[in-house]
Amino acid sequence: MDMGKPENAKFGADAFKDFNTKLPGLFPRIIGPNAMKYLQEVVDSGLASDMTTRFEKTFAKEYGVKHCIATPGCTPALHVLAATFGFEPGDEIIVSPVTDYGTVLGLLYENYIPVFADTEEGSVNVSAETIEKCITERTRAVLVVHKTGIICDMDPILRLAEKHRLIVYEDVCQAVFGKYKGRLAGTFGKAAAFSFDAEKTLGSDTGGCIITNDDEIADRARYMGHSRDAKTVPGFGRVHQDQGLAYRMPSCTAAMTLAQLEIIKPAVEKIDRMARYLTSLIRNIDGILPLEIPDYVDLYSCWMFGFRIDPEKFLCTPEEFVKRLADEGIGDAGLGKYYLMPESLKFLQRKAEKKIYPFSKPPASFDYVYDENTCPNAHRFLKTFIRWSSFSEKYEKEHCELAASIIEKVARANRK
Repeated sequence: MDMGKPENAKFGADAFKDFNTKLPGLFPRIIGPNAMKYLQEVVDSGLASDMTTRFEKTFAKEYGVKHCIATPGCTPALHVLAATFGFEPGDEIIVSPVTDYGTVLGLLYENYIPVFADTEEGSVNVSAETIEKCITERTRAVLVVHKTGIICDMDPILRLAEKHRLIVYEDVCQAVFGKYKGRLAGTFGKAAAFSFDAEKTLGSDTGGCIITNDDEIADRARYMGHSRDAKTVPGFGRVHQDQGLAYRMPSCTAAMTLAQLEIIKPAVEKIDRMARYLTSLIRNIDGILPLEIPDYVDLYSCWMFGFRIDPEKFLCTPEEFVKRLADEGIGDAGLGKYYLMPESLKFLQRKAEKKIYPFSKPPASFDYVYDENTCPNAHRFLKTFIRWSSFSEKYEKEHCELAASIIEKVARANRK
């Protein structure tokens, strides 16, 4: 793969500042009206406020769960969960191949082995059928990712996990307050992790959290993730039995996120309406294949809008199609090839190939290969998948109609 001279990846507002778009930009973000009030409370308290605890209690109440453990981001939240479960090095965690590095970082740092289940044909998500093919005697858990906000079909996945006595937990970074059969994404498995990074649907300055109804998981997550696995021994001080972490959400982040939480529900409801409307508009464009919103998704918390193109219908490549969309006004349109973790995690490929711990035997029980052929459905899907992540509550019907007209114009000009 010739990638040319690489540059450091950009995140947040910095990643969006150079886009020239006719559609509503994600930044500046809409900020909850109480943000300054809560930030001032943190300042006035001399950093002695309970703002992080207030956020945790409020988020748990909104989600109808017993526990919320706040973290600096979703990557730390998922790392805390990986440490909390306490599996053995070389144990396998089945995970979606179409996701972000943050989903798998915690697994790798805890020396678990990620096993990437393929997606369903033509889908961005895994299913019970694709997961089942990956289960071995070393499988311990399934980490489900609700990519783009489309919730995986959870009932069959939960039945499969129960049959094999596997833990299910969720990466809900792109599906906050989305609903599946009347239930909120993140409330199906043992625990779930969320992202509040600036560009996410519930966008704060950064931040994340874990939710769970399991008292033992909650206690251990705080112990491992907040207290650095430290216990205080009288007459001595702190002792550490395990390798703990210090992933605590700062008070100012909690203040911002609490304010954003107060405006998120109507925002998600509007995003759902606009995503469905835009999907209906592009569905009949010849050669355009929108992401299908399953009937079981009651509320589509769409973080990024996307569609595939049928390469047999066009004279141009997907890369050229993206460039022409950008020229016409969808400035942040892009391909999603890099979301294929078995292909983009080059260090993981090297470790598996060279049998570097934990891929050595022991602790591994099998030989692992990570490349573009590991998950062929996902690889084919991402070759022609075009998306933009500035889709937000700022969209009105006229913006959806403009986006559809741009897609139609580019498709018509480049169709065979």
